[in-house]
Amino acid sequence: MPITIKEVKTRRELTDFINFPERLYKDNPFYVPKLFFDQFDTLDPKHNPAASFCESALYLAYKDGKLAGRVAAIVNNKANAQWNHNEVRFGWYDFIDDIEVSKALMNKVEEFGRERKMDSIVGPLGFTDFDPEGMLVDGYDKQGTMALIYNYPYYNDHVVALGFEKDTDWLEWRYKVPEKLPERLDRMASLIEERSNVHLVKLTRKMVKKRGYGRKIFNLINICYKDLYNFTVLPDSMADKYMDFYLSVLDLNYVSVIENEKNELVAFGVTMPSLARALQKSRGMLFPFGWIPILKDLFIKHDEGVEMLLIGVRPDYQKQGVPTLLFYDLCNMYIKAGLKWAETNAILEDNFKIQTLWRDFEILATKRRRAYIKKLNR
Repeated sequence: MPITIKEVKTRRELTDFINFPERLYKDNPFYVPKLFFDQFDTLDPKHNPAASFCESALYLAYKDGKLAGRVAAIVNNKANAQWNHNEVRFGWYDFIDDIEVSKALMNKVEEFGRERKMDSIVGPLGFTDFDPEGMLVDGYDKQGTMALIYNYPYYNDHVVALGFEKDTDWLEWRYKVPEKLPERLDRMASLIEERSNVHLVKLTRKMVKKRGYGRKIFNLINICYKDLYNFTVLPDSMADKYMDFYLSVLDLNYVSVIENEKNELVAFGVTMPSLARALQKSRGMLFPFGWIPILKDLFIKHDEGVEMLLIGVRPDYQKQGVPTLLFYDLCNMYIKAGLKWAETNAILEDNFKIQTLWRDFEILATKRRRAYIKKLNR
């Protein structure tokens, strides 16, 4: 029976699109579901502010009348203008181990790109860099995280067979939180604060709400990340969707910020207790009872680990020891909380500045993920 591809048009179809991985990874102990409501808001153009500069379509694949795969086709016009290229992105790419299914889905993305005169196809990428990106190519036997993609090994075989090549790789690291930091780091932290004329700030809910720290961090993300692979510099209006939301729900004990003598934000570390097991228990749904394990892991009894979601240091402070000061503050938080390990977000394989932050600790490279690219023939 031939493969049928259907574009998502209804709320029911969007729900099927979001929930498809729940079927595909039902018995996989390493897969971590995403929050349904967050996925819904991201994939519904009525709720996603990125729709103002992105064109997109969502597709479902059916084989023998059964749902067999999904993919999103995205043209980020802002990123294309910023990087001076014409790329169509594929994201949310999941499928059964059937090359006809994966090919039929990718054909729709290519068709979407050709209609808009794109020169190449790249992914997995989302609408913006706040969406999951990168296909897992190593670390399939490691538990996934809330923020990043998990996929089966056969995904890579399929995309290579479809003519894709490596565009870039990211690495993820897990380091052991020590029982106590070396004394020399205590001395270094004090020295860095004095010489660089900076100070650590402990955020409160009141400060976040009345002093606009969500917007401050968002603006610094644009400054720190603007030269990283395919990053989209985003308008201030999108701060409300991203940073304001996250800071409103995160335990601020795991957020570190550093300011200079003018009270300008020069560094940030946004981290959170791992929600991997809580999300597995809730299957990404808050209701009727999914919120219980999630809130418990956030605020009551944490898992043993923490996820380092976003870290940035203003370029003119990167060589003044401020990255070390930021890491020092975060690590002290983890020690105080009794955490055993911390896992990084995806870090570009050539971003050695960030990788050297952990040189004094027991660290293990846990995962590698990849963005693929292919030229489009018009």
